[in-house]
Amino acid sequence: MTRRSWTATAATLVLTAAALVHPGTATAAPDTVPARATAPVTLAADETALIRVELRDEAHFRELLAEGADIANRPRQQNGRVLADLVLTGRQLAALTARGAVARQVVQREGDAARRYADSVRAAQARTRTGLRAPAEGRGVGVAAVDTLHFLQAYWWTSNGKTFLQTQVATTAAEDPDVEITVTWRTADGTTGSYALARFSDAGEYQYHFAVPQAVPARPTQVTATSSLGGTARPSTPAKWPNATPPALPAGYQKDFIDAYLTPVDVQSRIRRLARQYPDLVDVIDLPHQTQGYRRTAAGYLGDPAAAAVVVESVKFGAQNMNGVQVRTVDPGRTDRPLSATYRDRVLTVLLATDGAGKTISTTDQVAAFISARYPQQFQAFVENGSAGLPMPIAGPVRLDDGLQGSEVPKRPWTVQALRIGTHRDGSRIGVLAYSQEHAREWATPLVTLEFAERLLANADTDPATRDLLDSVDVFVIPTVNPDGANYSFHDANFQRKNLVNHCTGAQRDPANRDSWGVDVNRNYTVGSLFDGYTGASTNCLSGTYAGTAELSEAESRNVVALAKAHTNVKFAMNVHSYGGYFMWPPGAYQADGRITLPRPTIDESKMFLDSARRIVGAIATERGTVTWPSQTGPVADVLYSAAGNSADQLYYELGILAWDFEVGNDRWNDATGEWEGVGFQPPFDEAHAESQEYAAGLVELLRVARDHANAS
Repeated sequence: MTRRSWTATAATLVLTAAALVHPGTATAAPDTVPARATAPVTLAADETALIRVELRDEAHFRELLAEGADIANRPRQQNGRVLADLVLTGRQLAALTARGAVARQVVQREGDAARRYADSVRAAQARTRTGLRAPAEGRGVGVAAVDTLHFLQAYWWTSNGKTFLQTQVATTAAEDPDVEITVTWRTADGTTGSYALARFSDAGEYQYHFAVPQAVPARPTQVTATSSLGGTARPSTPAKWPNATPPALPAGYQKDFIDAYLTPVDVQSRIRRLARQYPDLVDVIDLPHQTQGYRRTAAGYLGDPAAAAVVVESVKFGAQNMNGVQVRTVDPGRTDRPLSATYRDRVLTVLLATDGAGKTISTTDQVAAFISARYPQQFQAFVENGSAGLPMPIAGPVRLDDGLQGSEVPKRPWTVQALRIGTHRDGSRIGVLAYSQEHAREWATPLVTLEFAERLLANADTDPATRDLLDSVDVFVIPTVNPDGANYSFHDANFQRKNLVNHCTGAQRDPANRDSWGVDVNRNYTVGSLFDGYTGASTNCLSGTYAGTAELSEAESRNVVALAKAHTNVKFAMNVHSYGGYFMWPPGAYQADGRITLPRPTIDESKMFLDSARRIVGAIATERGTVTWPSQTGPVADVLYSAAGNSADQLYYELGILAWDFEVGNDRWNDATGEWEGVGFQPPFDEAHAESQEYAAGLVELLRVARDHANAS
């Protein structure tokens, strides 16, 4: 038999510091499904794309983790293959291919995002002109004992005319990494089939065996499991998932308010419009901590980075009259001159030192140190990596520039805003917080929260059920938590995850690293943080999960906490992320040694989380049949990974708020290939639009959950 397993060790999770952190699952698909035939993936050397890659084996993936690869998906096993979603340049893809990898799917090319945004805007304008809206859419010698198996999950559901089955099975042979488990299913008419499960371990601790959802011909009435050790599980009847349906929408119910991708500038305009349009139902809250804004320091290479260069950087932001400042080195043309400089009329001239023969003798190190010491209020300089100790060339003039391309984005500190929606906005009703785009590149997430807000407001006067919700619940919405990073993602680097605050020092401030600067806002909170020894964040300022200089070092995270603390009636919260299709709640972090999680919720709270999840997943499915997998529904630390210092843990453990996380953008089933395919962070707008519609319906159901909870209290 072919061995199928996946192990995620503590070291593995620490090394995902550069990861995008939206994993799928470690799985095995039916042996009967053929490998997907794909056209060769081509990528220019400097082009960047999000690619689903088939790796040689699990060891290959661990190598990539150790190298700091930008990984967007926890690996999954399919047909005995290890698949992972990676953000790669053409050079990196070529190197990966040379090491035995095969590119299977281009999920998204970086250049696609700008086109998709522009296309979505043009389509929205066309719809406005025509008055139309977008449509919603066997073991060897020496083995001693037979193991015991037990089903942890066995669920079935239908989606778009297809029936799917998903199972999790645990074995008592937990310490045996080679044990294999096969599940056999049976339908009412006696049809049978089977598929293999993959072992899943996390932080060195065995969890269970499982597989991605399997397409089956009809509702399965029984599943059984056997292991390579001879163990069996007692037969189980799969339960329907999620087995919850929201109330039907009345005739005339208004929805579908999302016409295009929205930049933070667009979001700000939408907030202003809603406040003007619905003054009796909306307050706009200016959150107290202004972000840095769409601003960076200006920098340039003085010299040739391929030979010898010094990076000169402004102390102030480029927009503060430092863009365009010129820097040059010159030969003073005299003998025995010391290193000196002048700064006049926005030109910094460095006169290199000379010897008795008039030859320039200054080194790159000397020039960098001199500039920083001579003009500490204006400039800082450092030696470009690889240029240390080399003779400083005559160079320049070079113009310093912040490199920012978003000309229409204001270059000033940004005030993050929240909408407060309801009939009673005085704290007398139970509060619900929905917030999105902590991660900049997750473009679909503010579409979800704004569609949600628009539905509540537009239907308040015509739908009694909506009016009842607004009478019963105090709603808070932060569409864009991280506006600076989002602006950068739209205009400069589509795969930007973090904010724009650059805490790097020395050579890490090289402009070549500009797309890796920033803090992961969702690793910057105080509960279960990196600074307290929890796993899933990084101290490396260039990492995708960089936790910052300290807990709550960033304005963006402080704003979320400030809003929740200022409004103590908030008892429910939903953090909207993408992509992958998850529904999660605390605990979200653990200490790697022993996999010690944050304290588990009480039995009653755990039941509340799961029962509510079923309701909300059911509401999501009403829009286009999308079903969040049961294996991806549960505590973050169990179904995803450890995410040290995340906001849901902050709200739950510190403030007593029942806090969930969405990961919108579920994998889509490809019936032709028999495989699940990823959609990415910035999918074609039709997909993003569909995500906004289905997950907005989920947020409306969350309000019903909150109302029912308040009424039962």
